[in-house]
Amino acid sequence: MISTVFAVLFYFATILLVVGVGMKVWKYATTPVPLNIVVSPAPRTKRGVVLRMLREVLFFESLFKSNKWIWIFGYLFHWGMLIVLLRHLRYFTQPVWWWVELISPIGKLMAFAMLIGLLGLWARRIFQERIRYISNPSDHLMLALLVGIAASGTLMTYVTRTDVIMVKSYMLGLLRFRIGDLPLDPILLSHLGMVVILMIVFPISKLMHAPGVFFSPSRTMVDNAREKRRVSKWARNLPPLPEGIPGKEEG
Repeated sequence: MISTVFAVLFYFATILLVVGVGMKVWKYATTPVPLNIVVSPAPRTKRGVVLRMLREVLFFESLFKSNKWIWIFGYLFHWGMLIVLLRHLRYFTQPVWWWVELISPIGKLMAFAMLIGLLGLWARRIFQERIRYISNPSDHLMLALLVGIAASGTLMTYVTRTDVIMVKSYMLGLLRFRIGDLPLDPILLSHLGMVVILMIVFPISKLMHAPGVFFSPSRTMVDNAREKRRVSKWARNLPPLPEGIPGKEEG
């Protein structure tokens, strides 16, 4: 019965996650940006924009310039979570890909980096007055959910072992629309339950900054407002500007 309930929850949460994120990304991509609002100093070519985004996504460049302590905690959390998620691919593949096997020992240790980063970011929202003032209850609940997922996963790795072979068999079965049996491990069930909750709330949470950063006009636009006049698609049918106004139109 428990295995069936979790199977239904995982299918439901996956549909909500894929559809919800897809709708949000579509909204980001189709929202008109009538003005060139790039944050300076900014690149003046598209190649420069690509390099800027790579530095932002891989190294959190703007956060590093603004606050070194928050950069450390954010970097630990994000990269720790990425490696931990990649390590979890071993439960969904058979045979396990070679590079997943390679990072598996590192993934166990990166769970601690993920926890340290989360606790540091949470402490910032509690003890820093300016951040505490703008924090909502949902911010704390989201951090508590992430801490719970990371902590329960670490407990299963180092303290209370669970039947990982049985878990992998269950997950591979779900990929083939077959429901197997889950171990009746309270920590495992709480871990999976929190993962389901995270999948459901992800599309309506601030965690959508993950795909949203690629649609941020202040980061993804070229600083060429002096050379070209930007015209959004919705404004192309408006009457033309009077003669004598400099600047070329850019679609």
